[in-house]
Amino acid sequence: MKRLFPAPLLSLALWLLWLVLNLSLSPGNLLLGALLGVVAPLLMKPLGPLPVRIRRPGVMLKLFLRVGCDVVSSNIAVSWTVWNAKRRPPRSAFVKVPLDLRDANGLAALSMITTVIPGTVWSELALDRSVLLMHVFDLNDEAQFIEHFKHCYERPLMEIFQ
Repeated sequence: MKRLFPAPLLSLALWLLWLVLNLSLSPGNLLLGALLGVVAPLLMKPLGPLPVRIRRPGVMLKLFLRVGCDVVSSNIAVSWTVWNAKRRPPRSAFVKVPLDLRDANGLAALSMITTVIPGTVWSELALDRSVLLMHVFDLNDEAQFIEHFKHCYERPLMEIFQ
């Protein structure tokens, strides 16, 4: 049964969505919706998430609190920089951050953290996952930024996922 319906709730949701979008309960729409509900999850199964094994949940809580604090402080810093842009324009730059983290789930979490913190954007990851290219809105010291990024985000994720 799991081979035919790898995600039964998704199959049901797709079938219902098809019916709602077509506003019809005709036999053809019922059949097409059911076909979509069966075929789409089968085709998307290889794209499913990798199994996650969290090794240190306490570190995860500390990281969550750290990210929350950094979101608030970065919002204030970016707002202040934008407010004072005429006096001192922001020093935007692309930064290459060497990575030690290789776990796909850890990298996904790192990309979300990078994107949610104002002033930083995940731009590109090297094919071998060794270097991350980031855009930083206002950069004072590149070496200090890299050390902060690795210490505050990458190391805890390595403890959690690797």
